[in-house]
Amino acid sequence: MYLPSFRLDGKTAIVTGAGRGIGRAIAIGMAEAGADVSLISRTESDLELTASEIKKLGKKAYILKTDVTKREEVQSAVEKTINQAGKIDILVNNAGMNIRSKALDVTDEEWQQIMDTNLKSAFMFSQEVGRHMKEQEAGKIITISSVGGHVALRTGVVYAATKAALIQMTKVLALEWGKYNINVNAIGPWYFKTPLTEKLLQDQAYVQDILSVTPMKRIGELEELVGPAIFFASDASNYISGQTMFVDGGMTIQGF
Repeated sequence: MYLPSFRLDGKTAIVTGAGRGIGRAIAIGMAEAGADVSLISRTESDLELTASEIKKLGKKAYILKTDVTKREEVQSAVEKTINQAGKIDILVNNAGMNIRSKALDVTDEEWQQIMDTNLKSAFMFSQEVGRHMKEQEAGKIITISSVGGHVALRTGVVYAATKAALIQMTKVLALEWGKYNINVNAIGPWYFKTPLTEKLLQDQAYVQDILSVTPMKRIGELEELVGPAIFFASDASNYISGQTMFVDGGMTIQGF
């Protein structure tokens, strides 16, 4: 047989930022593909909504209210997942935020908040889960970066710095952990319809600006990010590591 398995039956995944938007879509998609999912976020009510959808699919959903910027809470979430599920096969580092300040207006507090949420949390989860994956000699780590980590956008300099760092972190972890049979990859979205972009996408002039640099001339739908995540989590990507897949309607292929 040449067609590899895209199923995740018998697998356990951790998804950070799983209460809303991209994280919620990926968590439910993982369950649709057969995985049990540990749901990470600071807002328990959002996690409960995601968990209810996963349970409808007949899969287990572990709700773990967690501040992803605190080491002790990250460690606790990983330990609880292992205790409840017995293992961790997949980690999706999705938790993130943005403050759209011009570079000259960025405060020290904004810098630290974005760095901690986007970059530090992804490293801490990768490190804590990576220890477990090293012992079991298998694992898939998927980090949500952004096209903003690859091309320069007009605002969000701190956000862009974190997303570029995540792409490089993905490469270094893939290089270091490949011998343990751990695949580390990233996904770089462009604009998608999420709670975080809802207000921005109500501005038709702003939308037209986005579409003017998007060859496919439309905003992405959340389900269009789920397929790449399932691919990286499944056996279909077993010989791929250190890569970033841009899911962007062709935005990053252009010269400006």
